[in-house]
Amino acid sequence: MNEKLYAGLDAAYPEMVEIRRHLHMNPEPSFHETKTAQYIRQYYEKLGVEVEHGVGGNGVVARIQGAKPGKTVALRADFDALPIQDQKENVPYKSTVEGVMHACGHDGHTATLLVLGKTLHNMRNELEGTYVVIHQHAEELVPGGAKSMIEAGVLEGVDVIFGTHLWSTTPFGRIDLRVGPIMAAADSFELTVQGRGGHGASPHETIDAVVIGSQIVSNLQPLVSRRVDPLESAVLSVGSFVAQNPFNIIADQAVLSGTVRSFKEDVRSLMETEMERVIEGTSMANNSRYEFNFKRGYPPVINHEKETHYVKGIAQTVPGVAEVYDCPPQMGGEDFAYYLEEIPGTFFFTGAMPDGDVYPHHHPKFDFKEEAMLLAAKTLGAAALNFHK
Repeated sequence: MNEKLYAGLDAAYPEMVEIRRHLHMNPEPSFHETKTAQYIRQYYEKLGVEVEHGVGGNGVVARIQGAKPGKTVALRADFDALPIQDQKENVPYKSTVEGVMHACGHDGHTATLLVLGKTLHNMRNELEGTYVVIHQHAEELVPGGAKSMIEAGVLEGVDVIFGTHLWSTTPFGRIDLRVGPIMAAADSFELTVQGRGGHGASPHETIDAVVIGSQIVSNLQPLVSRRVDPLESAVLSVGSFVAQNPFNIIADQAVLSGTVRSFKEDVRSLMETEMERVIEGTSMANNSRYEFNFKRGYPPVINHEKETHYVKGIAQTVPGVAEVYDCPPQMGGEDFAYYLEEIPGTFFFTGAMPDGDVYPHHHPKFDFKEEAMLLAAKTLGAAALNFHK
């Protein structure tokens, strides 16, 4: 059965590339992916596959029923783009939408799953069980699309779920996975420091929001090294500090924002509590006021042990996979976490490092090796087919 799956995917690889490039040229940002959702829906309708659209927002779900009884396996791919200007050069598939591009590989995820869905549909008379093909909107922007799709019932009756992410900084031919936490909780924060402005020549008459904000940034940095157990992991990054004024005016207000990443709930709560304690103390010492908002994003992606070992074994047999690597966890976030909170499953990385220059995800020149889509499809497909045994 695997050989027939692989042969079908090999034959359809040019279509996979064509779909990916079409989507790359026509990206849509999170929660605005109406044309992309329509494209996905129409693809399945032309095949005669049962498909539901508008699931939890812009989500699309196809269901492929095998001729024989068996378990229900879900496969998921995301399809939203990012508000980034495409700066790639010398490629025929550069984004045609100003200020929007697929800078994270979701176009490749969608092409992978569409062609895999088609291949499974063509094999339906030989298949066992049911295959729920989840095309999810809005992974890039909290609250994301996974939670609303789950609330709409996409996991009802599903026994297991598998997903992958094409990873541009991992060598092509390698599958990365691990039991337990593989991606971090992705939280964000915004802080407004309220002082009292004035003339730059009379600082003694002001409460300088820039100085206080700078102190807060410095005071927050030791939290990870001095408050978090050194055997645990956390990241605190201030990404924006805005206090716009003429050169000779002392700012009355500064707005700071950033992100916090962690893997465990107790560390997550500790960071939130300790951040506000530091901010409050620094503000009190400077006679200023503040407003602090800590926004919880996606929970950590926690892979289930049995299903991860299962996919590891499958990946080792997939043609073209040169290495299966037990990778360390990484601090990126993913709302696939919500699926794994509900049912067993696993999420893995498919190495997609391009030839030539390599750019990380969310970079304006991001790209990936398109052949990685074929390895992703074969690994997901084999995991789905063999789960019934």
